[in-house]
Amino acid sequence: MVEMTLKIIVTVMIKKIQAKSILSPLKGKGFDPFGISCNMNIYRGCQHQCIYCDSRSNCYQIDNFADILIKENAIDMLKQELSAKRKKLTIGTGSMNDPYMPIEEELGLTRQALELIYRYQFPVHIITKSNMVVRDLDILRNILKVYAAVSFTITTNDDKLSRIIEPGAPVSSERFEAMNVLSAAGIYTGIIISPVLPWITDSSENITELLQHAHQVGAKYALMWPGLTQRHGQREWFYDQLDKHFPGLKEKYIDRFGNTYECDSPNAEDLNKAYYQVCSKLRLATQMNFYKPIDPQISLF
Repeated sequence: MVEMTLKIIVTVMIKKIQAKSILSPLKGKGFDPFGISCNMNIYRGCQHQCIYCDSRSNCYQIDNFADILIKENAIDMLKQELSAKRKKLTIGTGSMNDPYMPIEEELGLTRQALELIYRYQFPVHIITKSNMVVRDLDILRNILKVYAAVSFTITTNDDKLSRIIEPGAPVSSERFEAMNVLSAAGIYTGIIISPVLPWITDSSENITELLQHAHQVGAKYALMWPGLTQRHGQREWFYDQLDKHFPGLKEKYIDRFGNTYECDSPNAEDLNKAYYQVCSKLRLATQMNFYKPIDPQISLF
């Protein structure tokens, strides 16, 4: 068993910036497993400081991912952009950073954004590792009249391990509790098991436990990819964290993956088998139900 140590990471700096835009259209034209048309990012950087986070890659040009940059004109910009959009397509948030990191409790910008999304009648899909989303249940219930989905990223059923690999986020059990609250209130919710870290979280037992727990608290779907991505900037950070928390494991990653971008678990075949078998048994969907725009001409009849 790999020895694990724990080091708490703290935010270096919080500062305000002016944003040129808030909504970023997705560039890919292929299948989107999240049903998202554009991403909403109110903050840059993330206080959750997950050791594997792709968003700290150099390609995103964030000097220090521990710094939290607050887009102080975000709500005004969002109002302008929503009012200018003709098509009501799904807005996603949570891909570059978590919309419910601790600073949100103080500022409430994500809540204000959801109020605008409801006012302009847009569908929304929130991806988070935080139980703070329960705070906005009242607004989500209103948006649900159009479409509202909340996906919880949960990578391990072990709270002790989640504190190590996701040191600034609420532990896994708290995310499951939040999923239970949202599901009981009628919100469309599910689990995202990604990334799956080779030699850390890539056991069939872990995947099975996560799926069973998600089902118990009302998840309607489960999405999984049995691996992780590594890019320049992110890879170096991740390896540094492996040296601190999982001594000796970095060398296995280097030998197995080199500079590969998509790093599938050596157990990927077994993990996929367990995933589909358990989801079938529990009747957990392996794809989300997406928002379907209503054709205004059809609605007349």
